[in-house]
Amino acid sequence: MDGTRVQVLRDIESWIMNPLAPAIFWIAGLAGTGKSSVAWTVCDCARADINIVLGGSFFCSRSANLVAQRDVRCIIPTLVQLLARQSPEFSRALAEELSQDPDVGHKQVKMQVEQLLCKPLLSLADLSTPILFVIDALDECSDERELAELLAAIVLLNGDLNVNIKFLLTSRPETHILGSPISDRSLNKILLLHMINVTEVNQDISLYVEDAFSKSPLPQLWYSANDVATLAALSNGLFIFASTIIAYILDTKSVHGRKTRLRTAMETIRQSAVAMGPLDTVYEFVITRASDTTKAEPEELKLTRKTLASILAAREPLSISTLAELLKLNADYLRESLQRLHAVVNVPEEDVEPGLRTLHASFGDYLFDRAAHNIRIPESLGHDVLSQSCLNRMACDDLCFNVSRSRSSYETNDPTSASHIAPALVYACLQWAHHVAAASESAVFDPFIEHIFMPKFLFWLEALTVLGKVSVASGLLRIAGSTVSVSPMPCSHSSCHNRLNER
Repeated sequence: MDGTRVQVLRDIESWIMNPLAPAIFWIAGLAGTGKSSVAWTVCDCARADINIVLGGSFFCSRSANLVAQRDVRCIIPTLVQLLARQSPEFSRALAEELSQDPDVGHKQVKMQVEQLLCKPLLSLADLSTPILFVIDALDECSDERELAELLAAIVLLNGDLNVNIKFLLTSRPETHILGSPISDRSLNKILLLHMINVTEVNQDISLYVEDAFSKSPLPQLWYSANDVATLAALSNGLFIFASTIIAYILDTKSVHGRKTRLRTAMETIRQSAVAMGPLDTVYEFVITRASDTTKAEPEELKLTRKTLASILAAREPLSISTLAELLKLNADYLRESLQRLHAVVNVPEEDVEPGLRTLHASFGDYLFDRAAHNIRIPESLGHDVLSQSCLNRMACDDLCFNVSRSRSSYETNDPTSASHIAPALVYACLQWAHHVAAASESAVFDPFIEHIFMPKFLFWLEALTVLGKVSVASGLLRIAGSTVSVSPMPCSHSSCHNRLNER
């Protein structure tokens, strides 16, 4: 990596090593400008540098389909746990705080910072090596109020300590973050990535494109230096644009295929980038190619739309096999339907490996808000699909008495008991209420709950007990009870199926 990115990394290294520098370095940038790639690189460099302690990192994400990665209250507990693994002194001090207040990890963020971070850090007052914490994509946290509380507490933290700690933070320049104390240049170091000269950034993108193409060689050279320069210019400073196009082009392994994709992509995007903006243009290009009616049947396109909606709505990373089971599809067929979307969707190599997600949260934003009407996806569609799928999955025979296959009701469940419950059933038991609450018409699911969930209620509780999650039962019931009707709708079970299948 050369050019602007190297200079940014050098500035960050200089900031880390300077004990007199501000405790916070905030990198702000628009979607796709490379904030996360900088954060990842800094973490990698810090791990390899004996003069820096990487205390911990937390990468917030909406696209990862993991609720904890959007929960502000998970950030500090994660960071201190990672630091405790490295420092016996910090670990002992943290254990002392937890012995006095075991529930502090669930309390307000301000109290977490004080009890879990600030007080235990006093045990490291004699440490001269800087301790670095990295928190990426703050804008993807779900609770703006708690995020503001966290940022205010972090800004005040360094004044209370005689410890050289540094926080590298990244985010989009959202209004609620701009209004927080981290935007105060008198207190913090700030870099606005989107304000860097586009020409300089495009030089870095050229190097990035050339590196990606050269690492995927074919017997015959299929691109030119002019192709690399043109693609970088079309990116207009957005690394996510370049990475999406690269993924689309490299997804085919033939010289002819890559040449064709490269030419088609650049011609199409060049014509519409000015009107739509480069990021939306590349997303429209990929999704339009995946929805080509000359290459896919209408049912295949409907499945692609349904699958994308489900991936975006899922509350934790799903595997191919789990999503296929929930959607009542063959796993190979589902994988094949996602083949055309590798440029924007992460598809794990193994069917049982969790990790189905969009590669960047901006793709979901585009599909929900800015895509053309013929390809736009309502945000509620995935919840409609997964609500029905979860309730249907709980109707299966394996949600039954003695779901853990225990030999005796007098024996406690051993750690392997949960392995008898299929991952799709685990997901259904834990997430059905959240999807019903977010569905477009929650009342549609009244008969499903009456005819499927209520007869299985005790078996559901047993499954949660085996999974060690019985504590969430009351919360799930409250969520469901606040959204569905008290009495079932006067419609047949089959008619509800028909209404949902029309979506």
